[in-house]
Amino acid sequence: MGKHKLPRKSTHIDMTAMCDVAFLLLTFFMLATKFKPEEPVVVRTPSSISDIIMPENAILLTVDDKGQVYFDYDNKKAKKILIDNISTEKGLNLTEDEKIGFVNGASFGLPFNQMKSYLDMSPLEQKNFKQTGIPIDTSFVAETNELGYWITAARYAGQEEGHPPRICIKCDAATVYPKVKDVIKTLTKNNIDRFNLLTSLEAIPPGTVAWDEKNSKTTK
Repeated sequence: MGKHKLPRKSTHIDMTAMCDVAFLLLTFFMLATKFKPEEPVVVRTPSSISDIIMPENAILLTVDDKGQVYFDYDNKKAKKILIDNISTEKGLNLTEDEKIGFVNGASFGLPFNQMKSYLDMSPLEQKNFKQTGIPIDTSFVAETNELGYWITAARYAGQEEGHPPRICIKCDAATVYPKVKDVIKTLTKNNIDRFNLLTSLEAIPPGTVAWDEKNSKTTK
């Protein structure tokens, strides 16, 4: 009796569908990823044992090792309202492209009279441009303290957008205290007495009160 030969089945697997899925996922992550603009200064913050992270919807005031102050706001809708108001109130006559550049840009540290020329630069020119920080009038008069003006205008923009901002200060470990004190005094002059000081996280030393408190929470 003759043997029946079983038909051979192809081992070829059509990977077209898998490739399509992989390509779609890659496209999604590329479009969804937000690339953070390069900051004009590098700040090495002092360390502490606090594990509180930076809140969302925050105004960030960065003080470099020379005491120069830079401003940023992570709420883009409020930041657009802010630059619209600043352009009008200060007579800067910024174009829409310049405003969008400000909204999507990194921390900013220049006096009002240099904003127009800076925002008109190309990204490469801005990267190579040396910013000098936002002026702080030591008399802390509202009309001449530009940092105070930025803070007040940003808070109004946040309230108009519907999300009042938090204030955060990030200082370099080498910043002298009087420079930080000027920033804090500007906040208090604007009736702001609650803000976050950002630091780098370090381990809690064993045997301290903070160590005991942390371990008592984990053992409960």
